[in-house]
Amino acid sequence: MKPVGFQIRDLRKARGLTLQELADQIGRSVGYVSQVERSLSAVTIPALKEIADALGVNINWFFQGTVNAPPEERDYIVRRDNRRRLDFTGTGMMEELLSPSLSGPFEFILGTFDPGGHTSDVKYSRSGVVGGFVVSGNLNLEINDRVFTLNPGDAFTHASTDPHRSWNDGPEVTVVLWVVAPPSY
Repeated sequence: MKPVGFQIRDLRKARGLTLQELADQIGRSVGYVSQVERSLSAVTIPALKEIADALGVNINWFFQGTVNAPPEERDYIVRRDNRRRLDFTGTGMMEELLSPSLSGPFEFILGTFDPGGHTSDVKYSRSGVVGGFVVSGNLNLEINDRVFTLNPGDAFTHASTDPHRSWNDGPEVTVVLWVVAPPSY
């Protein structure tokens, strides 16, 4: 799997943008963009969204994986070994796309948080609705100004427009099944 930073660099160059031009578009320093491209700085979901917007793609562009499904399965099935993955460098979080396409009314994502892993250091928002089911480990979920601790078997739903973030402050890996509507990746 090619690190997300290398993908950003390749796409930035393909778009004919300098580090300075991309940094200006996302309101960050050249040093930050350079470190992201070299996988030295964390790339949170909000930061990747800003970069994707500036580069004219959806976040799903960065999901890596081979899509070698037989033609009769492509629109219906995602096999375990054929998931597209996105590793958010430096955040301790990785997501796997479980939806066969992003053209439907929602998307399924399997999120894995290492101990200390997080979606973002700050709350963020986007359009739509998000829900989740904690498969294993513990998840801290902050929505607006409230913090909830969820355990295996717990579920949640909230408007994505509510400022939110999530993290794992426990000693074991946390796995969450996310449902996002409409597809935002």
